[in-house]
Amino acid sequence: MRGTSAHDDSFTQDNLPPKDSWPDLLLAGFDYPDLLNAGWELTDGMVAKGFGDQTALIGNGRRRTYKELTDWTNRLAHVLVDDFGVVPGNRVLIRSANNPAMVACWLAATKAGAVVVNTMPMLRAVELTKYVEKAEISHAICDTRLMDEMTLCAQACSDLKVMAFDGTANHEAELDRLALEKPVTFEAVQTAAEDVALIGFTSGSTGEPKGTMHFHRDLLIIADGYAKEVLDVQPEDVFVGSPPLAFTFGLGGLAIFPLRFGAAATLLEQATPPNMVEIIEKYKATVCFTAPTAYRAMMAAMEEGADLSSLRAAVSAGETLPAPVYDAWRAKTGKPMLDGIGATEMLHIFISNRFDDHRPACTGKPVTGYEAKVVGPDGSTLPRGDVGRLAVRGPTGCRYLRGERQEEYVMDGWNISGDAFWQDGDGYFHFAARNDDMIISSGYNIAGPEVEAALLAHEAVAECAVIGVSDAARGAIVQAHVVLGEGFASGTEMTAALQDHVKATIAPYKYPRSVIFAKALPKTETGKIQRFRLRKDQ
Repeated sequence: MRGTSAHDDSFTQDNLPPKDSWPDLLLAGFDYPDLLNAGWELTDGMVAKGFGDQTALIGNGRRRTYKELTDWTNRLAHVLVDDFGVVPGNRVLIRSANNPAMVACWLAATKAGAVVVNTMPMLRAVELTKYVEKAEISHAICDTRLMDEMTLCAQACSDLKVMAFDGTANHEAELDRLALEKPVTFEAVQTAAEDVALIGFTSGSTGEPKGTMHFHRDLLIIADGYAKEVLDVQPEDVFVGSPPLAFTFGLGGLAIFPLRFGAAATLLEQATPPNMVEIIEKYKATVCFTAPTAYRAMMAAMEEGADLSSLRAAVSAGETLPAPVYDAWRAKTGKPMLDGIGATEMLHIFISNRFDDHRPACTGKPVTGYEAKVVGPDGSTLPRGDVGRLAVRGPTGCRYLRGERQEEYVMDGWNISGDAFWQDGDGYFHFAARNDDMIISSGYNIAGPEVEAALLAHEAVAECAVIGVSDAARGAIVQAHVVLGEGFASGTEMTAALQDHVKATIAPYKYPRSVIFAKALPKTETGKIQRFRLRKDQ
């Protein structure tokens, strides 16, 4: 570590994987001071650069300037330190939908030197508890409207301190009331550039969350790399999108990227295509981050008279961009759709199309600072045209909390993603398939084993197997093959009961939209379920 850590709580330092298991980090062109606080850089730092009167956040019926955001986050940081007892290095969980208050809480905790764990509002107590236990989270701040599951989590985690904030920004919760009495200046903790600032959890193919650890400098690298080179973000830009801020894709696209360059971010709690269309028309949004399924719906709205002409950049990630969607968007708008691929382990997009260099059914070329290749099982580079595993390295890279399965993701200094790709003769990368049992539905990653575990907790289920099946609207849906126990009958009522059970047990978006009842599941001689045979039958 170049600088001396500012963390009094050394948990993240102590639980970084061994340095020799890290991927190669290619930092040429990304030069930051040894002391760096990303929260300060995106607020006070922007005011110091002259952006104080520029709009930073749009949401909850109002605009907030960079000066207002700076004052707000400084007040909140005082509460976290003075009243909530947060010390540098503590892990702070944030539970909220996408709204300005969540962004403010994230920035405030980062200024205070905390390591933030952003979480989706759909997560249940059992999932939140896994995060708390794995990252030894000491503090949680939660939107008052989402306290039920947070309370259940706190009951299971006796040492967890919880404070509520008002996601509607009406200052009616404890955190907000205390903040009103605080000064608008706060001395941000002088964190090291290589102090951990964020833990992003990824479920992986097993459903067991793995924490990916990202430094303060990493949060700025993705803006100074991808956002600057590919999107060419300008202060006049207005961002809109659907990915949750709990995803690193959403945090980058809807918070870090606009705030790094003096632009504005519109934040929608319900980022449905109709809501996004309304925001684009109202605020003349210029940059959109969402999945192909949403772009299809937005194009349908355009046929009904919606005006999306202000958009100059339509970024697609989270699932494969079908060529027909790319072609239709270009035909309707005259502008390209920028397909790209990123990973929680890498923090954000590392291969992308460009405005002046784009092709259908193509993911593009590496972002400046990154290198990519297609490798075989032994890690050797494959010839152009051959399908293999995608390997990438650059200024960001995988560092799993506690080094959990680090060796599975990093090989010989390269990050090995869970995707199969091929590279054409011109150097462009093309997606082929997933390497694991992850189901990608409407941009959400859903681990089949996790859904199976939820189903098996129902008294009627004797055995089950979950697979992903193609779906025109969502890319894929979760399909459950279920063997019922003796005395239980299949049918629409049982289907609804199992779906409701899954929704109540884990995040609702993970529920099986298709349930197939079977007398038996295909198995090997040793009793292992053969999911590939179920997929072949589709």
